[in-house]
Amino acid sequence: MKLNELKIVLQSHSDAQQITELFGEDKRVGAQKLIAARLKQIENEAGLLENYIAASEFEARYPGEVICGIDEVGRGPLAGPVVACAVILDEGHYYPGLTDSKKLSAKKRQQLEQDLIARVSDYAIGMASVEEIDNINIYEASKLAMTRAVQGLKIKPTVLLIDAMQLNTGLIEESIIKGDMRSVSIGAASIIAKEYRDRLMADYDVKYPGYDFKHNAGYGTKKHLEGLSQYGVTPIHRRTFEPIKTIVKDV
Repeated sequence: MKLNELKIVLQSHSDAQQITELFGEDKRVGAQKLIAARLKQIENEAGLLENYIAASEFEARYPGEVICGIDEVGRGPLAGPVVACAVILDEGHYYPGLTDSKKLSAKKRQQLEQDLIARVSDYAIGMASVEEIDNINIYEASKLAMTRAVQGLKIKPTVLLIDAMQLNTGLIEESIIKGDMRSVSIGAASIIAKEYRDRLMADYDVKYPGYDFKHNAGYGTKKHLEGLSQYGVTPIHRRTFEPIKTIVKDV
């Protein structure tokens, strides 16, 4: 069997022991590399599945319920709104790497977001503006964005799994610390919210050049602070956040 044929055949097998028994005697260096690569791939896939099952534990507590995962992004930046997402996953869902999104490349995370948007039962985005952040504080603004996301759903949930927050909606709520890593529903919401906000900040980068919003998403990086020093405060900067608070006060 030629090596390119062996590669195709190996992909049709998902049992590591069977692969070893059927092809382990092939001593060609190229064959051994292909076999080792396929065995490693199977090991990685098994690990992803194991992690996914473990991160479905909270969802499994509520059989028969309509479960919604909620997360927000953008509490820490100096500029831009806080963005939340509410997600109701599709039946029989499986999105490998969902709760390990911080380890994914930007390209893979974007692809995962597109898969989610195409397949989930329902999702909605909620935001709180810079003005609202300054008026009611970032914690309350985050709650407001999350509440708006839930209200934007077409399908009414009965259970809310929320990343480290209580919304007091009257529905069953469970606040989960580090929820984006421990719940697949919250993990899905985290990815969609992050990608949505990143695109929004990239648009602001065009409108307000000089602050590098496309790359820093409004966080206080060196280039962002240099932009503040050179060009001043924009309408999307949070005036209750330092150093903007001091800059505005001194003007």
